[in-house]
Parts: sequence; structure tokens; C-alpha cells
Amino acid sequence: MQQKVVIGVTLNNGKKNARSKAMQIAVGLPGVESVSLQGEDSSQIVVVGDNIDSVILTSLLRKKVGFAELTSVSPVSTEGEKPKQETKPSESGIQSMVWPTYQAGVPYYYQPGAPYYAYEVAGYNQNSCTIM
Repeated sequence: MQQKVVIGVTLNNGKKNARSKAMQIAVGLPGVESVSLQGEDSSQIVVVGDNIDSVILTSLLRKKVGFAELTSVSPVSTEGEKPKQETKPSESGIQSMVWPTYQAGVPYYYQPGAPYYAYEVAGYNQNSCTIM
């Protein structure tokens, strides 16, 4: 799913090359297709891509650059695709509920114990008494 993530970042906090560092962090995440700076004084980073984890991106920017605030996350609609049609509730207003099926009980896993070895000791006589 294509999505667009907008993060507000303070880039003029005295750190040198904060913009390029923020862009490098954003591009380094998996699924990112494009990164751009927008807004007044380029204080917003707009990231577009597939299945981007916006929370991880925001926390990385906070650690490496400074103040970062997650502004919005929205899906990107492509012009070639038709929007999905939503299902409408029935006329009576009653919606059907589907409950997930669960297995009864807990599965049992059998792990065999360690093998038992018996050794015969040479020269041992069980019938002899050593006390007398």
C-alpha cells in the first residue's frame, strides 16, 4: 500500500547539515520511494513509499536530528486505480457478525526424554555381604 508520511522537523537548531542528515535517515528505511522537503522554510519532510513505518522514522529523526513531530499519514491514490467500493449496511440496519474460529484446548507437544543407559560393572557380586 502506497502511503504518504509528513513529519514536521526543526532543521535550524544549530546542527550543521541537518537537512541532508534528515534526508539520509528517511531514504535509509525500507520501502521508501521518494523524500522531499516542503512547507515554509523546508520544515516538513514528506516521505512516499510502500509500507513505511512512520513511528520508527519519527523516532530516528528525533534521535539523530532533533525535534520531530508526526503530522500526517495518508494513502496515496494512483490515477489508474479505481477506489474501492465500501459495503453498505443492510436496509434493516442489522449487520452480520463473523466470529473467528478457535481450536478447543491447547496443543500438546511431546518431547522425548534423555535415553536411559544401563552399564554392567565387572566384578560386582550382588549376593555377597561385605559387612561380615
